[in-house]
Amino acid sequence: MGDGITAGRRRLGVMGGTFDPVHHGHLVAASEVAARFHLDEVIFVPTGQPWQKEHRQVSAAEDRYLMTVIATASNPQFSVSRIDIDRGGKTYTIDTLRELRELHRDADLFFITGADALAQILTWRDAPELFSLAHFIGVTRPGHTLADPGLPNGGVSLVEVPALAISSTDCRERVARGDPVWYLVPDGVVRYINKRALYRDRDLDLPERTG
Repeated sequence: MGDGITAGRRRLGVMGGTFDPVHHGHLVAASEVAARFHLDEVIFVPTGQPWQKEHRQVSAAEDRYLMTVIATASNPQFSVSRIDIDRGGKTYTIDTLRELRELHRDADLFFITGADALAQILTWRDAPELFSLAHFIGVTRPGHTLADPGLPNGGVSLVEVPALAISSTDCRERVARGDPVWYLVPDGVVRYINKRALYRDRDLDLPERTG
């Protein structure tokens, strides 16, 4: 593990994302990382205004928050935080981690993200400070490697998760076309999407970047 990981302290996973919508790939990834890294809890943090996704329409923050609450409710190890939604303005990971560090001074933080986003982490706001606040875990499909000499030794880990073939982009496009998303997203989220008529009557989205 990287610097700052202390034996005996609580271990909190932080899974930030747009969650538009949250799907089984997110949930399996969080569960797998929690098991491998012996995390006490995984906090899902839906973004407020994702700065890197200004090229596409994003569902209302409250809808994305409620879908995440529905999706995680059955797992007592999962919780959902509103800190990015309630902060206002564009969401940056550095602000998320600074706030969580203040709220959980007795814990070590493990930030969970896609390996594709992790490869771009040095372009994120205040990137050098990020690694002092959390250990970063990139979830990826089997066989993927992350070759970036700029990432600090010991500060980054990769975890292979086969279920990551599911993507939020595909789920949105399927709904827009009228195709089913049952078993791609949790049942309660399917019902919420239908009730709120999300992703309908919109242009198909460009591929999104996770992170």
